Amino acid sequence: MREDEDDIKNQLTIARNEIKNLRQQVRNLQNVQRKDIETINRLLQDFRCEGCTAKDKDKRETQLRQTARQESSVNANRLDNDGDVDDVARFRPIGIINTQFPEKRAVPRQSSVGRRLRSVIQLNDSVFTNPEHSLDGLADFSHMWIIYHFHRNNTHPKPKVAPPRLGGERIGVFSTRSPHRPCPIGLSLVEIAKIEGATISFYGTDMVDGTPVLDIKPYIPYYDAPVLNEDTAHTSVVSHETSADFYDSRQEPDGEESDLELYGAVGYTAGNAAAAAELCSNPDLQSPPPPLPSAVRVPNWVTASHRLSVCFNEHAETQLQELQVQKQCIVDILEADPRSVYLRTKYGSQIFTFQLSEVTVTCKFDDKAATVTVVQVRRNENVQVAGLDAEPRKT
Repeated sequence: MREDEDDIKNQLTIARNEIKNLRQQVRNLQNVQRKDIETINRLLQDFRCEGCTAKDKDKRETQLRQTARQESSVNANRLDNDGDVDDVARFRPIGIINTQFPEKRAVPRQSSVGRRLRSVIQLNDSVFTNPEHSLDGLADFSHMWIIYHFHRNNTHPKPKVAPPRLGGERIGVFSTRSPHRPCPIGLSLVEIAKIEGATISFYGTDMVDGTPVLDIKPYIPYYDAPVLNEDTAHTSVVSHETSADFYDSRQEPDGEESDLELYGAVGYTAGNAAAAAELCSNPDLQSPPPPLPSAVRVPNWVTASHRLSVCFNEHAETQLQELQVQKQCIVDILEADPRSVYLRTKYGSQIFTFQLSEVTVTCKFDDKAATVTVVQVRRNENVQVAGLDAEPRKT
């Protein structure tokens, strides 16, 4: 009789715990639903037909030109008797970046995480009457730097931030690549795909749609890659093969370069790079990768491995085929864990959704097993998102 009572008590305890977990799941799903509704409402408010979109584009370009003229006048008036300018620097955007991310949620933290995602820069004519002339010769380079404005970053800057890989621990903002900076300027290294007129198509997306571009510079390994020392300055420059392999490696969130990128940056030999690649890609190998060259030094939390295993259930696999969505693009985003520290700690192992072009991806994280399962990939109904042509990437 006593054993039966204990058994019943144990079952009641288990049932209470299950009910508690279910309630938490419901609360989390309600929170996700609320955010999805807010996103849909914002998209509906911004929705425009093709004719209205063209008119809005012309209006924005006119406003940009007017703003540029006003800022030039204001900056000229700020010059004092000594010819000095005050402590406010104003920059005129040279164009707009069109990407597959209408919202900040799940935007890759580094360009190499989104290396399969094609985006487009459209230069405007507010600076140059013929902006396509400014791109003459850029097609001779394989990669370029994009300097842009974090225009959706409205948070108050703080001297210390919490990078995702530090698990909530704070560190100086200038020790990270966080977008929450006193001067919200982004810098991304991307691969040039095609240049037509005043339009640049590139691979390596870590920006939200509509991001203003401030400047474009070609990537030159001779100057942009660190060298070991003066004696080896002419022998340790990254070769074209190494720079081409840049996007074959995986860059960690918040500017945390992978071991392969650090090796390539200082001109490691192909043999060493291949050995490092095998060690990084095969978790069964216990031997650590070779030490970094003395010229390159990064904290341990940057080089520490942290990648999630991504899988798709049968329903999601079927939807991928029906919608013709590139599966690997979703894998690249999720394996780098796009969640913030707040979401990961407070709502760990829960449902997570994000938009990618014209589809919404729903997945579930399992933090204990370091896995994430995609459970649904659905098309956004009654909402138009500025999509990009999915051209196959040349290999």
